[in-house]
Amino acid sequence: MNLNQKMEEIKLLNQFNLDSRANGIKVHTHEASPEVVAAAARLFNKGLTDHVDGGYLTELGMEAATHAQSLMRLLAE
Repeated sequence: MNLNQKMEEIKLLNQFNLDSRANGIKVHTHEASPEVVAAAARLFNKGLTDHVDGGYLTELGMEAATHAQSLMRLLAE
């Protein structure tokens, strides 16, 4: 996996609202870029989300998204 693919996964993890487990995301294959669609599938294959096109974060996904979003806050300072 190359750096661009990892960055696409991180971007998707940063889109999840960590304040509520009831909020997921949906990657629309006819609207999203092929890179984003592939990143969503990789997150699913890694067990971070519950659907291949986004869905909800799993426990592991919640941990990953928390770290990703924390990093973005630190870099923004």
